[in-house]
Amino acid sequence: MYKLVVVGGKLRGKEFILNEGENVIGRSVETDHQLAVDGVSKKHMRVTVNGDTAFVEDLGSSNGTFVNGKLIRRQTVRDGDKIALPNLILQVVHVVEKKIIVKRTVAKTEDVDLDGDNLEPPPTSLGGKMIYLFRTKLMPVVHNFNEQYEWHALVGIMLFLFIGINVSLIIFPVLRDSRRLLSQEISMRGDQYAVEVARTNSVALSRGNLDKVETNFLENAEGVAGYELFDPDGRVVRPIGKINTYVQEPFSVEALNYYKDERNRTGRFMKRLSQGTIGIARAIRAYDVNLGREQMVGIITLQFAPKSIEREAALNSQAYLESLVTSSMAAIFFFGILYFLTVKPIQEMRLQIERVLRGRQKELESRYLFGELAPLRSSVNSLLQRLRELQSADGPQVEASEEDGPYVRAMLEFVQGAQGPVMVLNGEKLIQAINPEAEDLVGMRQTASIGQSLLDAARDQGMAATLIDLCDQSASNEGVHQRESYEIGGKDIAINVAAIMGKDKFAKAFYVTFVRST
Repeated sequence: MYKLVVVGGKLRGKEFILNEGENVIGRSVETDHQLAVDGVSKKHMRVTVNGDTAFVEDLGSSNGTFVNGKLIRRQTVRDGDKIALPNLILQVVHVVEKKIIVKRTVAKTEDVDLDGDNLEPPPTSLGGKMIYLFRTKLMPVVHNFNEQYEWHALVGIMLFLFIGINVSLIIFPVLRDSRRLLSQEISMRGDQYAVEVARTNSVALSRGNLDKVETNFLENAEGVAGYELFDPDGRVVRPIGKINTYVQEPFSVEALNYYKDERNRTGRFMKRLSQGTIGIARAIRAYDVNLGREQMVGIITLQFAPKSIEREAALNSQAYLESLVTSSMAAIFFFGILYFLTVKPIQEMRLQIERVLRGRQKELESRYLFGELAPLRSSVNSLLQRLRELQSADGPQVEASEEDGPYVRAMLEFVQGAQGPVMVLNGEKLIQAINPEAEDLVGMRQTASIGQSLLDAARDQGMAATLIDLCDQSASNEGVHQRESYEIGGKDIAINVAAIMGKDKFAKAFYVTFVRST
């Protein structure tokens, strides 16, 4: 029995037990053994096991299959042989003979702490402790979410949460202070009404002369939603419609109980009753000749609801919404910058890896300053160096693959005579030509798109992803034409892609046509 052990690359340490007979290996879930790694074709290779022998066959993959550093179509493999795929090195292992070696390989993988949290002791400084706790306590929760949701979705959600919380923390205190000052001003204005009632009616109330009680000015006073004037026993004196009844309004009952305490009779009693309404009460006092001191002869309560409170509430809501909308627009802009600033160096690294594997570049280099990617770039360069060493030690060097130029130029000649929308991509899926019909259809201009990847140039990312997938399928099937329908501008369009294969079995160009579905 044979198995493949990943001894280099992203899946290092993982094992794939090969079944007797055919074993299809690739990126697709429909294969017998899935390798979910960029650069590996959907159906990359086939390993056939027949007892104690096994042989490998390349299934027309885009980037080829290397055995011991040699590009092959089909070849018998033995225990210890190394199969190189994009971003992976697989070692052929005969389970009975090399069982101990496989265990050692896995043990090396288990010694690596990817997070570094278990190996790093907590720092002693306060700032270091805060960063340590943030990374070891909070970030694992975020990483758990990242296992279910794409990182760009999480970044967008966290950015908008930050904007909402930040706006609330800044705006709400300002609005609260503004509301407090307005409430104080309003309460003072309402208190003036209450003081005026107390001043003009104290004598009439002390003598019991109810016909002389004057409150008519309250009927038309701005902001007065209701009022009650009653004696210390709670019997209503004004308004006339409630005369000789006892107070039932909750605020009036509460004010009556408040002023029964002698200590409270010299001040006002105020309470916010509802949104936009303030309750104000004052005790009315008059000099009692018999007792030789002032006595409470009545209580006035006002329900004060000026329109300024409603306007203030509406303006506050409007100010908050305007701040939230403005901040959200800024968040969208900065999210776009953050997203593409992060993705660009990763895309550059992926393209450079393909160029190194094809022999067009010696090692990975970056124009962009991204220190966090430097260790990864160094590891990839070391892996590529090991691959070159294996090639030189175990077999002849792989010759650099053919240039795309002649193939692309040939396709450009076809574009001149095309009758419909046509696009040409080079072997790295970078745009080389778009005829005017295709420009109008997909919304890309040739002058602005030459040399760019589809994902960078296309406004419709779904269409770009579909095109890339069709290119991969055609390249993996020795240039066989691929076709898929996609809706563009409200119309069903058949996208046709054919890969132009070079002598080295790599795709050198892609010819793309768009045909309206019938």
